Amino acid sequence: MTTNQSEKTVDEKESRKAHKQAKQNKKQQPAEKKQSSSEKQTRKQQKIKQKEEKRKGKKPRRRIFPIWLRIIIVLLLCAGALIAGLMIGYGVVGDGTPTDALKKETWQHIIDIVTKTE
Repeated sequence: MTTNQSEKTVDEKESRKAHKQAKQNKKQQPAEKKQSSSEKQTRKQQKIKQKEEKRKGKKPRRRIFPIWLRIIIVLLLCAGALIAGLMIGYGVVGDGTPTDALKKETWQHIIDIVTKTE
C-alpha cells in the first residue's frame, strides 16, 4: 500500500505542477492579446492606406447612360408593356378591338361594373 500511496503523491505533485503552469500561461496570454490587438490596428490602418492608394490610381468612371436616364427608360418600358398587355388582353382574349382598351369610355364602363353603379 505504501507504493500505491507514494505513486499517488507523485501523480498529485505532477498534476499540481501542471496546474500551476497552466495558470502562468493564462496570465501571459492577455499580454499577447494586447500585442495582437495593436497589430490588428496597424493591419486596419494598412488596409485603409491600400484602399486610398487604389482610389488615387483609378480614373473616375463615366457612365454612358446616367442613372436618372436609366430610371426614365425603365418607367417608359414598363408603361409600354402595360399598354401592350391591355391591348392584347382586351383585343385577343376579350374579343374586342385592341384600340378600345385605350379609350376612356371603356375604363369608365369597367369602373361602373366593378363599383356596381348604374
